[in-house]
Amino acid sequence: MKRVGVLALQGAVTEHLSMLERAGVPGAPVKNPADLAAVQGLIIPGGESTAISRLIRQNGLFEPIRRFAVDWPVMGTCAGLVLCGAAVTGSGGAAPGEAAEGRECRDRLEPLGLLDIAVARNGFGRQVDSFETELDVRGVGNNIPAVFIRAPYIERIGEGVVPLASVGGKIVMAESRMVLVTSFHPELTDDTRVVRHFCGKMA
Repeated sequence: MKRVGVLALQGAVTEHLSMLERAGVPGAPVKNPADLAAVQGLIIPGGESTAISRLIRQNGLFEPIRRFAVDWPVMGTCAGLVLCGAAVTGSGGAAPGEAAEGRECRDRLEPLGLLDIAVARNGFGRQVDSFETELDVRGVGNNIPAVFIRAPYIERIGEGVVPLASVGGKIVMAESRMVLVTSFHPELTDDTRVVRHFCGKMA
């Protein structure tokens, strides 16, 4: 059976591994290129996007993840959505492949550019603006519980990207053939429909 890796550098790693277990899908933490080579799907979890970006570089995973996404599916939730995008506002993000230098390396994130979207980091506001709702998600299902914590949203989608759900006119879930992103945290609910939709991309 195919295994899904969870990028285990920072953020909601345990929660995503538990979600995969609830969905009946084998999961494994991914900390380096050898771990990545042993899985057939990858989840980039929520957390602090700048810190995760820095650790991706430090652990030699930037280019391996970009190559991985050509053949295998990648899912990004919250901070993971930010990292999967091609452009980021509200963060001083670098362009994909443009490594930040010196002091800026601590303050800037490098999006992986896996999906042609522009993302508003923390677009829904601060921690106090976090909220929960239910979403009708195209091709996935209705009344899907969604937890938004300092959530981003998608400002622009490009060629090959399909919006799947929105809140207040803001796109909060989208996909391409190999990449699925959500502004919210499906791993913080008992509903496994989103992760099962993602795992269907490994078929």
